[in-house]
Amino acid sequence: MTKIGVMVCGHGSRDPEAIEEFKSVAAGIAKRLPQYPADYGFLEFAKPIIRDGLDRLRAGGADRILAVPGMLFAAGHAKDDIPSVLNTYQAQHGLKIDYGRDLAVDPKLLRAAAERIEAAEKAVTRKVPRSETLLMVVGRGTSDPDANSNITKVARMLWEGMGFGWCEVAYSGVTFPLVGPGLEHAVKLGYRRIIVFPYFLFTGILVKRIYSITDAMAEQHPEIEFLKAQYLNDHPLVLDTFAERVQEILTGENKMNCGLCKYREQVLGFEPEVGRKQESHHHHVEGIGTDAEHDHHDHDHGHDHGHDHHHDHGHGDHHHHGNGHDHGHDHGHDHAHAHNHYRAHPDHPHGPGKRDPEKL
Repeated sequence: MTKIGVMVCGHGSRDPEAIEEFKSVAAGIAKRLPQYPADYGFLEFAKPIIRDGLDRLRAGGADRILAVPGMLFAAGHAKDDIPSVLNTYQAQHGLKIDYGRDLAVDPKLLRAAAERIEAAEKAVTRKVPRSETLLMVVGRGTSDPDANSNITKVARMLWEGMGFGWCEVAYSGVTFPLVGPGLEHAVKLGYRRIIVFPYFLFTGILVKRIYSITDAMAEQHPEIEFLKAQYLNDHPLVLDTFAERVQEILTGENKMNCGLCKYREQVLGFEPEVGRKQESHHHHVEGIGTDAEHDHHDHDHGHDHGHDHHHDHGHGDHHHHGNGHDHGHDHGHDHAHAHNHYRAHPDHPHGPGKRDPEKL
C-alpha cells in the first residue's frame, strides 16, 4: 500500500523569528492532516533544507509525497526553484512527489486579511471612519507580473469589501512602486488615517522594514494617523487553506492559474522569459542562514534541472522553462549571491533600480 507524506516547502529567511513562524504554520498544517506524516524544509538561508524533510518522510516509509509551496503566490520560487528540487529528489530516490499549488487569491485568506486590518483599527481608541481612511496593501514583489497582479486584486477586494475611502498598492522589492514612493504618494491624498497592511505570511527583514518606513513617514506627517496591521502568519483560515491545497492534489483539483504566466505567454514587456527552463538557483545557499552563516553543505550540485512541473495546471500543458532562466529575485534580504532576473522597466523611477533599499 502507498504511504502518503506531506511536505511543506518554505523559502527560508535569515530572521530567526520568521523561521519560528514558519515552523508554527507547518505544525498547524500537520494538525489539520493527522492522517499523514508531515515535514517541512527551506530553499535557502535556514535549516532543515527541503531534502532533509523529504529524507525524514522517506525514512518513515512514505513512498508518495504531497508537497505544497509555503507561499502566497506562484512566482519564480513556486514555479521554478521548489519544483526543481522536488523533481531532482524524485528522480534520485524513486518515490512519487506530487506538487500542489500556491495559496493564491482565496476567500478564506481575504477574511483572514480583513480580520488583521480590523484588529489594527480596534487597537486604537480614536475612531476614524473608513471613508476617511486609506488602506495600503504591501506585497512582496516579484519579477513575475502575474504574481504581482494578485496583490492588486486582493487590495481591490479588501477596499470594496471593507469600504475604505481609498486603496494603494506597494511592494517590498523587485517591482514598483516600492513602499517609500507609495507612502509618499498616499500622504498627498488627504486621508486622516493610513493603514499599512503587509500581505505576507511571515515576518522577516522585509516586513520589519515596511513597518520601519511606516514609522518614519508617521514622524514626517503627524497630521495623519498611521496604523500597522499584522501580516497573516498562522491565522486559522491560512492553515485551513494550506490543508485544502494538500487535499486538492488527491481530488484532482490541483490547478495552478497559468493563463498569464510569463514563462508560457508573451506577457507584455516580458517576452524574453517565454520558454525559459525550470531551474533552481538556490543550491549554494541551502541551509546557510540564521544559525549556519558560515556552514558549507556537502551535497552534490551536479544534478540535472529542467524537469516538468508535476502538478496539473488545468490547461493540459507542463511548463517547459527554457535553459538560462536567469533568476534574480530581489528578495529584500541580504543575499551573498547575485541573481539577474529579467525585469521589465528596471529604471522605473519608483522601482528598486536606483533607490536606496533601506527606503524601499
